[in-house]
Amino acid sequence: MGMLKEFKDFAMKGNLIDIAVGFVMGAAFVKVTSSFINGIVMPFVSLIAGKDISDWKLVLKEAKMDSAGEQIAAEVAVTYGVFFSVVIEFLLVAFVMFMLVKGVNALKKKEEAAPAAPPAPTKEETLLTEIRDLLKK
Repeated sequence: MGMLKEFKDFAMKGNLIDIAVGFVMGAAFVKVTSSFINGIVMPFVSLIAGKDISDWKLVLKEAKMDSAGEQIAAEVAVTYGVFFSVVIEFLLVAFVMFMLVKGVNALKKKEEAAPAAPPAPTKEETLLTEIRDLLKK
């Protein structure tokens, strides 16, 4: 029973819960970002490029067809357009995360900006202050 209680204590720690919530939020953010990239950004990129960027490929070996028009061997191609799409998505996600972290750090700096109390005088300074005050009398 001791190990089960220890695992429960570990699982209920705040950091583990925070990580789980962050993971779920990250997964949802990826879906939103993918939808934004594929539905809004990529059509404009395709419009500029002249064709859908995910169709860009380097054909290494053409597909073979028989006399009836049925495919015998599949095409072998390097689909670098899909890679470009994923790179654009990554850059957008990285930029948004950068801006989010920058905003959070700016909020933390405002909280930390309160001036710290001056350090307490050392024993030597206190003693010298007392001597000075006694000499003034």
